[in-house]
Amino acid sequence: MNKLYVVGIGPGEYEQMTLKAAKVLESCDVIAGYGVYVDLVKEHFPGKEFLTTPMRQEEKRCRMALEEAAKGKNVAMICSGDAGVYGMTGLIYELSGSYPGVDIEPVCGVSAVISGAAILGAPLIHDFAVISLSDLLTPWEKIEKRLLAASEADMVICLYNPSSMKRKDYLEKACRIMRTYKSPETICGITRNIGREGQSSCILSLEELEKNQVDMFSTVFIGNSQTMAIDGKMVTPRGYRYE
Repeated sequence: MNKLYVVGIGPGEYEQMTLKAAKVLESCDVIAGYGVYVDLVKEHFPGKEFLTTPMRQEEKRCRMALEEAAKGKNVAMICSGDAGVYGMTGLIYELSGSYPGVDIEPVCGVSAVISGAAILGAPLIHDFAVISLSDLLTPWEKIEKRLLAASEADMVICLYNPSSMKRKDYLEKACRIMRTYKSPETICGITRNIGREGQSSCILSLEELEKNQVDMFSTVFIGNSQTMAIDGKMVTPRGYRYE
């Protein structure tokens, strides 16, 4: 059938995968992806052929999936969260010119910005920006400009990839940048291991966040000037009371 689905599997928990994503994976012959993500779905889809590559071999992974689809198989390339948010959908399309007979269909999933917000309460009720702190593909100077612009606009900011072994101080640097326009008392939240074993969350101030340790399995939320803590939850008002 020469079909390649690019599937967002959500945060990792089977119950948080969309019904369509589950049906697509059940219908496919081959499931490809980063090894950690494939391990999250293997038990639910026995009998499939699984193809994996390590981290930072994204192009190889995409070509493997496209080649299998070009052979006439139904293939799913899986990504955590949504495949169109820091996922493989864009790269699949970029490489698709070499595989003209393959039909590509993205299948949306629940991104960490959405699942993490649900854990914290209601931080995204008004305008927000999602920014990755990883400078593997984006120069830090550009990331800094985006942090400044979103902060000056008083937007809620969700940070992906806030830290790693090589970027231990990046969240601290980002907090200092955002404090150019945001108060130290700004309400913030951290979620860890969303939808997986060890899930946790906490609410804290921007000043406290600057001194906090996070990892690559963390998603960080920085509120706007109206964001508040209500019964241990992070809440950004929509503004209905002013209408």
